[in-house]
Amino acid sequence: MSAKTFFSLIKIEHTLFALPLALTGAVLGARGMPDLWTLLLMAVAFTAARAAAMAFNRLVDSRLDAQNPRTAEREIPTGAVSVPSVWIFTGIAIALFLMVPWAINPLCGKLAPVALAILLGYSYTKRFTALCHYLLGLALGMAPVAGWIAVTGTWAWPPVVLGLGVIFWTAGFDILYACQDVEFDREKGLYSIPANLGTGKAMKLAALSHLVAFTFFLLAGLLASLGAAFYFLSLITGGLLFYEHRLVAPDNLSKLDMAFFKVNSLVSASLLLAVIMGLL
Repeated sequence: MSAKTFFSLIKIEHTLFALPLALTGAVLGARGMPDLWTLLLMAVAFTAARAAAMAFNRLVDSRLDAQNPRTAEREIPTGAVSVPSVWIFTGIAIALFLMVPWAINPLCGKLAPVALAILLGYSYTKRFTALCHYLLGLALGMAPVAGWIAVTGTWAWPPVVLGLGVIFWTAGFDILYACQDVEFDREKGLYSIPANLGTGKAMKLAALSHLVAFTFFLLAGLLASLGAAFYFLSLITGGLLFYEHRLVAPDNLSKLDMAFFKVNSLVSASLLLAVIMGLL
């Protein structure tokens, strides 16, 4: 069992569109580039948290994954990794995440268990609420707030508003992603907005969520007193969100992977770049 298999299990490449969100909060808090030691500790804590959440999600959903043609080839259903080994991996990642924040500052250490509860608890939400997409958004929306707290040791409204934007952005693209499992979710009694409303209405709600997200991004820049460059570069972020919806349609999900993975990694990177330039 190779490290590559575990990296595939936790989709390590998805960190590319998640980690920049924490860095955005840190840059805002420092009003520039934080010190390298803090950035290193943040990266370790964030990667451990995400690894724990992804591995736990794969464990919780392993039986469902085995029954879904789209996910039947994942590592646990195929036996590429054993359930005990994933539990061990998850435990190590959890322990690392709970320890490292204390090296950043006391508030980070105290809040880590709360963040962990949200990250792990999300895995159960599609069993009882169609709002699971927004609860996933909450899990990712904590990132910029955590980045701010890591640098300042306090909380403030700019990262919170930025986090609200991330909640709606994440929910929007997760609603799109769930469109490919509508029939399976209905058959298994799972909750999702596409399963409840149908693909067409779900895509409209996803677009509305992204409009709300973009509005929150701009408001966060206003609260943080960012310069004109932030608003100019935010046009790239808005353009990417618009392009994401141009790639998919209720009767054509062939480009969903491009919309979900590639475009969203560019959204988070463009947001980080806009904040950095807005501080200059």
